[in-house]
Amino acid sequence: MSRQSIQTIIRTEDAPLPVGPYNQAIAISANSKLIYLAGQIPLNPHTGKVEEGDITIQTEQVLKNIKAVLTATGADFSDVIKTTVFLADMADFAAMNAVYAQYFLDPAPARSCVQVAKLPLNVSVEIECIAALSP
Repeated sequence: MSRQSIQTIIRTEDAPLPVGPYNQAIAISANSKLIYLAGQIPLNPHTGKVEEGDITIQTEQVLKNIKAVLTATGADFSDVIKTTVFLADMADFAAMNAVYAQYFLDPAPARSCVQVAKLPLNVSVEIECIAALSP
């Protein structure tokens, strides 16, 4: 049985068009279940340690962690309607974005990305998201 989409992509040329794998906004129907995922950092759940390496390795681990949480809720990446990416260094944006684009396919969720002064355990990236499922 296939699920009916509860998402509507919002795109207007009256605002800047997305320059990456995200949408300007996503509207959801009123009878949906929202899932708010806590920010995920590149902790390996099997070792309890931060995945050492560059931003691509850390982003890959973050997205694996997000996938695991989404799966536990019955959702997947296609159900994500909004993400927020926190980077320790905005110079890592392009490399993070390349990995991110492998997980969030079109239609991608709405997204914000900011540089922060410091992240937990001195990691390079943290990503949080919101998913929506039909009840």
